[in-house]
Amino acid sequence: MNKLYLILGGALSGVGVILGAFGAHGLKSIAPDSVPTFQTGVQYQMYHAFALLMVGVLSEKFPVKAMNWAGICFLIGILLFSGSLYALTALKASGKVGLGGVGIITPIGGLFFIAGWVALVVGVLKGFKV
Repeated sequence: MNKLYLILGGALSGVGVILGAFGAHGLKSIAPDSVPTFQTGVQYQMYHAFALLMVGVLSEKFPVKAMNWAGICFLIGILLFSGSLYALTALKASGKVGLGGVGIITPIGGLFFIAGWVALVVGVLKGFKV
C-alpha cells in the first residue's frame, strides 16, 4: 500500500466533510447563491479523495508507475478543480468583480481528474501478469 496516498485521501476526505458542513450551514447565510458552486467543489473533492484511497490500496497489487501517476493526477485535480471553485465562491462572496480569471483553472483540474482515471485503468491493466 502507498502510505502517502492513504494519508492524503483520508485527510482530504476529512477536509471535505468540514467544507461540506460549512457550505451547508455557514455559506448559506453569507452567499446563498454560491452554495451550488461550493457544493460541486466539495463533491468532486470527496470523489477524488476516495480515489486517492483506492490508489493507496491498489498500488500494492499493481506496483506500476501508472498507478503513481493516477494519484498525482487526482491530487492536482483536487487542488485545481475544487480549489478554484472554492476561490470563485470566496471571490463572489466578497463582492469581487471579474473573478480574476480563476474560472479557467477549473477545467484544467477536470482534465487532471480524467487523466487520473485513465492512469488508474492503465495501471491495473499493466499490473496484471498474463
